[in-house]
Amino acid sequence: MKGFGLLLSGVLILAACQPPEAVTEFTGNAATYDLQSGSTYPVTGTITFKERRDGGVTAEVQLAGTDGNATHPVHLHLGDISTPDADIALLLNPVAAKTGKSLTTFSMLADESAITYARLTELSACVKIHLGDVGADRDIILAGGNIGMSFTKAKPSGRTGISVCKSE
Repeated sequence: MKGFGLLLSGVLILAACQPPEAVTEFTGNAATYDLQSGSTYPVTGTITFKERRDGGVTAEVQLAGTDGNATHPVHLHLGDISTPDADIALLLNPVAAKTGKSLTTFSMLADESAITYARLTELSACVKIHLGDVGADRDIILAGGNIGMSFTKAKPSGRTGISVCKSE
């Protein structure tokens, strides 16, 4: 019986030393959208939007087909990806070509209106990743895709045309 008491004491001590479950900053709600190649560059990927417990959104871009030391601008545009001169709703952090990744946390759009995960998934919008910020590189779309309601209303088959962005 004495051995059982020592064993039980040891188990309780070990259990007390275990770290508590990790508390995540995310709610578990997430939406992932495919990004198709938008030019002769063979770049594809995904963008995932995750709902944060604080009410914000984290956007994670993961591209395949990029390399080098360049950075590629990421724009969230209003409207379908084929909409010409679509307004920019938000500039996300650029993709690092070396890793193909970008991570942005936000709770407001460029016009300073609040944005939540729920509102984002209902927004008619698209994401475009550009070759560069200025000049001719700005008009080259490496990859893009519809999100939210634009994704829901997209044609079920075939490739969607990608229009050039509004230059400002």
